[in-house]
Amino acid sequence: MTNFNYREIARKLLSYFLRGLLIVIPVSLSLYIIFSIFTKIDNIIPLGYGLGFIVIITTITIIGYIGNMLFGQTILVFINDLLERTPGVKYIYNLIKDFMEAFVGEKRKFTEPVMIEMHEGVYKLGFVTQKELSKFGMTEYMSVYCPKSYGMMGDLLIVKKDKVRLVDKNATKTMSFIVSGGVTEIE
Repeated sequence: MTNFNYREIARKLLSYFLRGLLIVIPVSLSLYIIFSIFTKIDNIIPLGYGLGFIVIITTITIIGYIGNMLFGQTILVFINDLLERTPGVKYIYNLIKDFMEAFVGEKRKFTEPVMIEMHEGVYKLGFVTQKELSKFGMTEYMSVYCPKSYGMMGDLLIVKKDKVRLVDKNATKTMSFIVSGGVTEIE
């Protein structure tokens, strides 16, 4: 008669189930998010599955191309000035514009990763946004943006310069490391 160890079998099954979750959840959520974005963009212009997406992506690319040309720069300067002078709209427009430029513009802001000593032996990773704050009367301070893990929010810290250390790592990899809560490997 064979003696089954039900606890060992249950433990192994649970282990396989949890390992399966570690594979299925990230893949499913990634595919779901990509599919949702694709579908939302595609539904803006309902031309049939995928055609709306292609039209919108192509249009945005063409606008980017025109924006790089001299004629396009004139139109963009006019639109930019108009939006920056419109009460109420200028705050929203500038916030979105600054946010987008910080990540993908020519004036990217998050390029200098640093480590801040919060308490003795406790550090926080972030990115320098202003190297000096003399306009606030704080010449010994700098501003550092610290993204939150698993989100797009963060804290802006005003930190004494001697509490900040440069991190000799790639900014994109550092951002991934922070946003993933320290799970992403950094080389």
